[in-house]
Amino acid sequence: MSTQPRRQRWSLEAGAGAISVSLQSTRATLSLAASLPALASRTRTTSSSRAMCASRATPRTFRSLRMRENRLNGTLDGVEDAGECTDDILMYPDNSLVRDISRMQQSNYGREGFSHITVTGALAHGTKEVEVWLQTFGPGQRTPIHRHSCEEVFIVLKGKGTLLLGSSSLKYPGQPQEVPVFQNTTFSIPVNDPHQVWNSNEHEDLQVLVIISRPPVKIFIYDDWSMPHTAAKLKFPYFWDEDCLPAPKDEL
Repeated sequence: MSTQPRRQRWSLEAGAGAISVSLQSTRATLSLAASLPALASRTRTTSSSRAMCASRATPRTFRSLRMRENRLNGTLDGVEDAGECTDDILMYPDNSLVRDISRMQQSNYGREGFSHITVTGALAHGTKEVEVWLQTFGPGQRTPIHRHSCEEVFIVLKGKGTLLLGSSSLKYPGQPQEVPVFQNTTFSIPVNDPHQVWNSNEHEDLQVLVIISRPPVKIFIYDDWSMPHTAAKLKFPYFWDEDCLPAPKDEL
């Protein structure tokens, strides 16, 4: 009996003009098609293995879970189909070839109306050159005013908003330039230019895919547009990278 490679499909809601990316391998096909629904309301069929997970007192080691995952064709679905506990695997960095975005860690990191997922990252997955984020801003929500010494590219998947871009040539950012952005547009942030992304739409979420270079990111945060560059506060590691670091040891 011939075995067909497993095909997984995500719908990433970007409206009619969707992005479509295909990754072919001997094991799996990844298709990112046109729409990414609000991830807060994501649903997925629950396997009977969930009940087994709930009753397990001690999770197995990451090594044993990874060995089982690799043996089952390197997919979380394969692990779940075999009656294994996928929740245990998701407690650890997932370096599988194919990963399900709907199962990735999502948090607002204390910012109401905001959602962040590290799709692939330096600390989470070991990437060296680039990092990819999926971010959703509720109506009126915005990033802090900040700068960083890496290249950053945005792809607007859904909604519309405003990019505010300050100056790096003055002693402080100054009055920012306001640039409208909307679905199916892309924009790049010059290295070290202070900027802010704002969902200026009162009725719809703004959802963006963000690609940065030279991860992990080191971010300098401004209180306002008149704050001198030298007074901006460094935040490193950033909030979503803190989750990937080991807990500090108690020296006592």
